[in-house]
Amino acid sequence: MNQFKEWGFSTQWWRGEKGEYWVLGQTVLSVGFALLPVYPAIALDHFSPIWKYADWGLTGIFGLIALLLLFSGSLELGANLTPLPHPKHDGELVTGGVYALVRHPIYSGVIFLAIAYSCWKLSLAHAIGAMILLLFFDIKARKEESWLSTKFSDYDQYRSQVKKLIPWIY
Repeated sequence: MNQFKEWGFSTQWWRGEKGEYWVLGQTVLSVGFALLPVYPAIALDHFSPIWKYADWGLTGIFGLIALLLLFSGSLELGANLTPLPHPKHDGELVTGGVYALVRHPIYSGVIFLAIAYSCWKLSLAHAIGAMILLLFFDIKARKEESWLSTKFSDYDQYRSQVKKLIPWIY
């Protein structure tokens, strides 16, 4: 229970004042993604082996990007890390390292991991799930950024210089 307090959960968490419902929604979506049935969009067995290797390559690239974003984002946040979109009371704004490439690398890492899985399984259901995760994290990040702008006076300048979820693109 102490860990929840450290992360910033209040004793009246059900009010959702710090974004507790976003964490609940993220948990439901993640479990739902994991439980999705695999519906292969195409069967590569009928194609040249180069397509299978290309698929493996894409899976590896997206998976590596996901791991780099997840681990470096978590490490660089350090004591600021919380599952809540609301910043910690004693938190500091982190803008260096991977945060100089993307404002929400942990969200991005989850999205890239979902894309990697959908490529690995060639699953249409998981590709749609990855798009739903992208939409969810985009909306969650928007709420988080309103709190960050209120807490940190230089956040709007940072936001204008660094992309939100996909490095150099979006």
